[in-house]
Amino acid sequence: MDALALSLAALLAYMGVLFIVSLIVKNNGVADIGYGIAFMVVVAATFAQTTITEPFILVIALLPFIWGARLATRIYLKNTGKPEDFRYKAWRDAWGKSFVVRSFLQVYLLQGLVVFIVSLPITLALLYPSVQPNYAFAYLGLAVWVVGFFFEVVADHQLDQFIKNPQNKGSIMMRGLWRYSRHPNYFGESTMWVGIALMSLALSSIPFVALVSPLLITFLLLKVSGVPLLEKRWEGDPAWETYKKRTSVFIPLPPQLPS
Repeated sequence: MDALALSLAALLAYMGVLFIVSLIVKNNGVADIGYGIAFMVVVAATFAQTTITEPFILVIALLPFIWGARLATRIYLKNTGKPEDFRYKAWRDAWGKSFVVRSFLQVYLLQGLVVFIVSLPITLALLYPSVQPNYAFAYLGLAVWVVGFFFEVVADHQLDQFIKNPQNKGSIMMRGLWRYSRHPNYFGESTMWVGIALMSLALSSIPFVALVSPLLITFLLLKVSGVPLLEKRWEGDPAWETYKKRTSVFIPLPPQLPS
C-alpha cells in the first residue's frame, strides 16, 4: 500500500502544478490537456517502484502512454489560441469569488482522485501480479482496447475535420461514426478501459478491483462530465433534436428510421 500512496502523492503533486499553471494562464482548459498525461504520471510513478519483466504487464503499462500522449497532443492543438472552454467559463462565472478554491477542489483535486481510481487496473497489475496469468483473457482485453482506441481516434479525427471546415460552423456532426452514436469518442474511451480491466483480471492477483475502472469512467461520461454538459449546449436546436431521436447516445447502432 505504500507504493500506491507514493503513486497517489506523485499524481496529486502533478495536479497541483496543473492548477498553478491554470491560474497563471487564466484558463482551466489546462486540466483537459493534462488529463491524459495524469494517467502517464501515476503509471510511471508506480512502474518506478517495481521490477516487472512480465511482457503483458509491460504492455498494460504502455497503453495509457499511447492513449494519454495522443489525447494531450490533440487537445493542446485544438485549444491553443482559443478562449476557455464554455464549460469552464460557465463555472468561472457561477463560482465568483470562490472560483480559485472550487476550481482546485472540483476540477484538479477531484480529477486527480478519479484518475487514480480509474488507473487501478494498471497499478494493481504492476504491484500485485498474478502468479498464474490468464494469457487468453489478456489477449481478449488487448483486442477490446484496440477497438476502443480505434473508435476514439477515428471519431476525434472526423470531428476535428468537420470543425475545421468553416462551412460547418453552427452545424452538428452527423457523419462517419457520428452517424451511429452521438458520442463515439466517449464510447471508445469507455471501451478502452473495459479492455484494460479485462487485462488486469488476467494479470493481477487482486483482479476484481479492476471492474471499478470501466464502471466509473462510463458513469462519468454518461451522467456527469461528458454527455450531459455537451448535449445541454445543443438543447432545443431543431437539427439536434432530430439527430438525437434517431441516433444512439453511446453504443454505435444503426440510425432509427423516422416514424
